[in-house]
Amino acid sequence: MTRVSGISVPLFSLPATRSWGIGEFADLAAFARWASGAGQSLVQILPVMELPGHERSPYSALSSFALDPTYISLPHVPDFQALGGEGALSADEREQLSRLRQSPRVLYDGVRQLKQPWFRRAWEHFARVELERPTPRATAFQAFCTAQAWWLDDYALFRAVLEREAQRPWWEWPRPLRRVDPDAVARARAELHTEITYRKYLQWLAAEQWAEARRQVAPLRVFGDLPFMISGNSADVWVRQREFRLDATVGAPPDAFSEDGQDWGLPPWRWRVMRQHGYLWFRARARRHAELFDGFRIDHLVGLYRAWTRPVYKAQPPFFDPAGEREQQALGEDLVGIFKSAGAEVFAEDLGTVPPFVRHSIAALGVPGFKVLQWERRWDEPGQPPIDPTTFPPLSVATTGTHDIEPLAGTLSGEAVLQAVETLLASGSYLSLLPLQDAFGWPDRINTPSVVDEVNWTWRVPKPVDQWAQWADARERQQWLRDLTRRTGR
Repeated sequence: MTRVSGISVPLFSLPATRSWGIGEFADLAAFARWASGAGQSLVQILPVMELPGHERSPYSALSSFALDPTYISLPHVPDFQALGGEGALSADEREQLSRLRQSPRVLYDGVRQLKQPWFRRAWEHFARVELERPTPRATAFQAFCTAQAWWLDDYALFRAVLEREAQRPWWEWPRPLRRVDPDAVARARAELHTEITYRKYLQWLAAEQWAEARRQVAPLRVFGDLPFMISGNSADVWVRQREFRLDATVGAPPDAFSEDGQDWGLPPWRWRVMRQHGYLWFRARARRHAELFDGFRIDHLVGLYRAWTRPVYKAQPPFFDPAGEREQQALGEDLVGIFKSAGAEVFAEDLGTVPPFVRHSIAALGVPGFKVLQWERRWDEPGQPPIDPTTFPPLSVATTGTHDIEPLAGTLSGEAVLQAVETLLASGSYLSLLPLQDAFGWPDRINTPSVVDEVNWTWRVPKPVDQWAQWADARERQQWLRDLTRRTGR
């Protein structure tokens, strides 16, 4: 396997000068120029699927397929420019935009409140000027709707009804629509045609900007992150209710992060029902991620083999589903095989409480697992000595951390951080994946598991990414990382 290295970083953390307070699709190109100059072969980002209006965690999306419009760059939208661009903002809006750009953290509520009215105005202009003629842009939009109808139609309907129902979850909708009655669905499609088309328009803008970003970052590859599960209040669960359990939630058993385990509030799937349907939902997710990314990380791999299921009625203890190892292995290998066959490169996050057979299973399937530098020890030997990273198997991804782990600078001195990064790149793993914070020695966390606060998922880089070519710290770190990458044969 060819030895390569890459940077992991959330897209929301990478705003440029013209961004509206959050890293946007268009900003990926500026960061990619820095990463390529640092000798890196890929960048891996966290999930970018659409979140509910109150949510910040990228693992709580309301769709497995729809990109989050929050990442759309309005200055790159022709319809926004036709309305006057930023010059058309009111004095209050300009003041709000300035606050968002100057904030040291991502202010999600403010970003959404400022962008959403302008998305509406841009749509109204597009519908009036482009759709009614039609123009080449209107033709391109219709072609997108046709090509993506396999997921877009259900998503846009769900999103339109959610808007009409004042964001009430689908299980509080009128009974016929809640149950996806065909007549009720047909009536909703007719009544909400304009709102449905608006939601498709936003997805078209997002797709166009994402495709342009992908073109600009080449030959650097872009990897995504496929979440283990999906929110209960999602288009996915609404249209596939028989395939999910609504009387339980999934999480993680007790581990180093939580002595009582974690409850993520997400609905477990009915894997036997899904198997009868040929795992169509998983195949659709694999197809979508393979379209969007050169490769992707399978989040919480062990959950594909066995889901830690918590009944809503707390008197019942949590349990693994499936219960037996033979069924667990068969299920996991079916699902991992589906993701692997989609056409994109995959690797799997196999951290935490993972039984040995799971790691043997993905190795047999040719799927790399993770090696977190500071966790790779001989735990059953006296003193628990660290494993020499140069002995890591090539079929693995070596890293110094993930979005849930404290950066190196949280516990190590500056020189020790540099040494750890050098050790990482010298490892035997085919891929060394370096969190951006560790590349610079920054102490900022992305997320602290089991903690709900105003800090998680809000970290931003200290300077706009389009200014890094003039930023001495970024130039120095780029040169150092490029030399290190070459010296370690990546």
